[in-house]
Amino acid sequence: MQPFTVILVRHGHVEGIEPPRFRGRIDLPLTERGRRQAVATADFISSRWTASAIYSSPLSRCMDTAEAIAKKQTVPVLPLPDLLDIDYGTWQGRTRDEVKSAAPELFKAWMEQPHLTVIDRAETLQDVQARLIRAFDLMRRAHPDGTVIAIGHDSTNRIFVSLALDLSLSHYWRLQQDPCAINVLRFDDAGSHVVSINQTAHLAADL
Repeated sequence: MQPFTVILVRHGHVEGIEPPRFRGRIDLPLTERGRRQAVATADFISSRWTASAIYSSPLSRCMDTAEAIAKKQTVPVLPLPDLLDIDYGTWQGRTRDEVKSAAPELFKAWMEQPHLTVIDRAETLQDVQARLIRAFDLMRRAHPDGTVIAIGHDSTNRIFVSLALDLSLSHYWRLQQDPCAINVLRFDDAGSHVVSINQTAHLAADL
């Protein structure tokens, strides 16, 4: 039996990445740069893989990235709510500087121990991890020996990769995910195999 492969992609560039803002569930569109990144990512993926399915967070920045990829494949994009970005609760939409000024101790905890930090009315990293496990189970059951493309967010992709590496959520900040970065994860009877993380060479000057 062929391994189950996940081509895990972060969406393209949006406003609020620089300077950093807690974007979360805000439905931000791709910028022009983000659209270029999505096309370059689609070209790169199509030259190497044929997808059994394409799943995406329902937010437009992911769906638009996924649709660009789907134009080079033979399958449609399937929205999957469990791939949604983290819900930041009362921090959503605010810049890091704003949060740091208003709640310095909690912000410090988030940056140093995110796995032990609870933001008011927000999901914890453990909440996000639980729904990503559901998403993985759904995709693997549907395509046990296929290649699935999954488009998610910075936060969700960090956690997805940590699951494949069997890492604690305390490693959250150590797993960088750039816009339109590609991660290749393979799963078989022997376990999980991380082929690549945060691959961005296909973006050339559009990083």
